[in-house]
Amino acid sequence: MAARRSTARDLAQIAIFAALIAALGVPGTMFLAGNAVPITLQTLGVMLTGSLLGARKGALAVATFLALVACGLPLLAGGRGGIQFLTVEPSAGYAWGFLAGAFVIGLLTQQMMPRYRLWFGLVANAVGGVVVVYLIGTLWVWIGTGAALGTALVRNGIYLPGDALKVVIASVVATQVHRAYPGLIALSRPNAPEVHASFPADAPAAVPAPASAPVLPATSGEERADAIGRTDPR
Repeated sequence: MAARRSTARDLAQIAIFAALIAALGVPGTMFLAGNAVPITLQTLGVMLTGSLLGARKGALAVATFLALVACGLPLLAGGRGGIQFLTVEPSAGYAWGFLAGAFVIGLLTQQMMPRYRLWFGLVANAVGGVVVVYLIGTLWVWIGTGAALGTALVRNGIYLPGDALKVVIASVVATQVHRAYPGLIALSRPNAPEVHASFPADAPAAVPAPASAPVLPATSGEERADAIGRTDPR
């Protein structure tokens, strides 16, 4: 029964965060300097997903989102959808970068559980949400369009200020959520000692009480005298 409840909760969290990523695409897109890759808020959703769900559930949430996009649902920012946005479009690499980025953010976040620390969250979101996404997206643009690698890297610079703000927002939100709802992400070290409030692990073993001496039945004075008389050799 406990495993069934856990699975239902996991599925609900995956669905909710897939919907969150989709919802952050509603405000639309903005193209700068003629780039084929738009500015969207969905990167913020990816950061929040990895920070709050961990590597496995975070990656599954993004995979669910990408599967719906591949089926034709217009969930990418600007109402875009279809398999072409994951295969032939110049921005397809950034969509796949969402998947890898959420996994890396979740993996790094799990290393600091059970207490989420803001400074480490900033590092995790910057590595997974910026470096990993940019790396996969830039390589896709370079290989798919034939653009110079240096040019593709330089063009990413226009996205850095906005993504740096997203890193801060995602880390601050994750800090507050983990503080209010501890246990969202399982410990990455399954053999770590657990602390129980009622039975601490280092409590001394209980010492058994010594066995009590047998209680002899009470006898009256006359019975004791008769017994002495029977055993007295005189």
